[in-house]
Amino acid sequence: MRRWSVPAWVRDAGLITLVAFDVWFNREDDFTAIIVALTVGTCSALLFRRRFPLTVFLLILPATLLLEVLVALIAALYALAERSRDRSLLAGCALASATALALPWPMEGYNEPSEPWSVIYFGYLLAAALAPVLVGQLVQARRDLKQQLAEIEEAREHERALHAQAVLARERAQLAREMHDVVSHQVSLIAVQAGAMQVASKDIPSREAARSIRRLSVATLDELRHMVDVLRASGSGDTELTPQPTLAQLEQLIANSGIDVELSGAPARDMAAAGQRAVYRTVQEALTNVRKHAPGARVRIEISRAGQDTEVTVTNTAPTRPALALPSSQQGLIGLRERAELLGGTFVGGPTDDGGYRIRLRLPSHTD
Repeated sequence: MRRWSVPAWVRDAGLITLVAFDVWFNREDDFTAIIVALTVGTCSALLFRRRFPLTVFLLILPATLLLEVLVALIAALYALAERSRDRSLLAGCALASATALALPWPMEGYNEPSEPWSVIYFGYLLAAALAPVLVGQLVQARRDLKQQLAEIEEAREHERALHAQAVLARERAQLAREMHDVVSHQVSLIAVQAGAMQVASKDIPSREAARSIRRLSVATLDELRHMVDVLRASGSGDTELTPQPTLAQLEQLIANSGIDVELSGAPARDMAAAGQRAVYRTVQEALTNVRKHAPGARVRIEISRAGQDTEVTVTNTAPTRPALALPSSQQGLIGLRERAELLGGTFVGGPTDDGGYRIRLRLPSHTD
C-alpha cells in the first residue's frame, strides 16, 4: 500500500506561515525594522535546514533572543537531529537553545534569580528543546532500520537467486551424466547392431536400411556429445534423477550387452543406493566402450571387498575386428571419476599390456 506524503514545498510553506504567526502572536504590535528583518531571515534560513542543518540552527539561535519564538528553533533542532549522528553536539545544541530561551533580552538590569521557580522554568525549556532532538533521532533510526531491512531483503533475494542457480547447475550436470550413461548407451548399441546387420545381411534393401540406421545413430551420438558438453559446462554436483538402477539389474545389463562377459564376485548386500548406482554405471560405461572401441573383445568383471571398501575392476581384451567410427568425447570416464570422488572413492583407467583396457572403481562401503 502506497503511503500518502505531503510535498516538501507544502511543508515549507506551512512552517514559514507558522513561524510568522508565532512572531506576530508574541510581538503583538511591537514590529520594528530589526524584528521584521530577523523574521524574514529566520524564515529564509529555514528553507535550507535540510542541506545545512547546523548552519541554520546557529543562525536562528541568536534571533531567538529578540524574537522570543519557539517554532523556528524547534524546526531547526529537529532538522539537525534528523541528520546528525553526533549526540554530544545535539545535547549541546539543546542546552544552548534552552539557555537562549531562558535569558531575557536585553541583559541590562538582569539579576541572578534565586527562586526555585527559575530552575523549574529552565527545566521546562530544556525539555522543550530536547523533544525535537529525540523525535529527530527516532526518525533517523527508523530511516536507518528501513534501509537495513531493504538491504537484508536484497541480500536474501540474491541468495535465493544463487541457490536457484546452484540447483539448476547440479541438475544440468546430473542430466549430462544420465544422458551419457543411458541415452548414449542405447544409441551406441543401436549403431553397433545396425553395423553388424549391414555387414551380415544379403538383402540390398535391408543393408540400405541398416546403413541409414547406423548413419542416423552416429549423427545422434554426435549431437548427444555436444549436448553433454554444454550441460556439463553449466554445473556440477550430485543430484540424482529417478528412477535409478540398482545392482539387481546388473545381470540383465550384462545379458543384453551382446558381449562375452565373465562376472566374478558380488558387492555387499547392504551397499548403499548411491554406491550401487556407481557400480552399475561403471559396468555400463565399460561395456559401452567395449562395443564402440573393442568389438569382439572378452570382458572380465571382478567385484570384491578390499578391507572396508568395495572394488570393481572391468578388464577387456584387445579387439578381434575393426571398430566402427563412432564419436567419443571421453565424457563417460570423466563422469565416472566425478561420481566416485563425490562418493569418497577413487576411479582409475588405462590400457593393458596386451592391447586391452582396464578400469577400477573403489568405493567406501558406507557410501550414502
